[in-house]
Amino acid sequence: GKMEWYYMVNEFNKSMCACTDCKVFGDEKGGPNPGGKCCFAPVHADTRTGKLIYTNAYYYIGHFSKFIKPGAKRIAASTNRAQLQTTAFANPDGSIVVVVMNAMDKKLPYFLWMKGKIAAAESLPHSISTLIIQ
Repeated sequence: GKMEWYYMVNEFNKSMCACTDCKVFGDEKGGPNPGGKCCFAPVHADTRTGKLIYTNAYYYIGHFSKFIKPGAKRIAASTNRAQLQTTAFANPDGSIVVVVMNAMDKKLPYFLWMKGKIAAAESLPHSISTLIIQ
């Protein structure tokens, strides 16, 4: 849920270069759980029905990896709104990726400022959004 979003954004801003869960796939009880420290997986399987369950983590990890390409470099980004978290990357193709996270229950309008230019945007409740500047 929400805490994993915060973890990823904050750790990227502290120079983390990659992120992965300790396992990608688990059963409906979170297993297997070697060492008892790793109980969550982005995809779960219900062993009784064979149904796959894609958790929120599956989608937000996918969101980051869809837009931030291998070899990307983190660049400075900040917000003056305490309700929004942000991180940004320069991709090898020259595009800039800005990820904005809103953990609040309401929409939050904001402005993206870059090199003296401004673009108005809005962050939906409980969302991660990505802006790509070519």
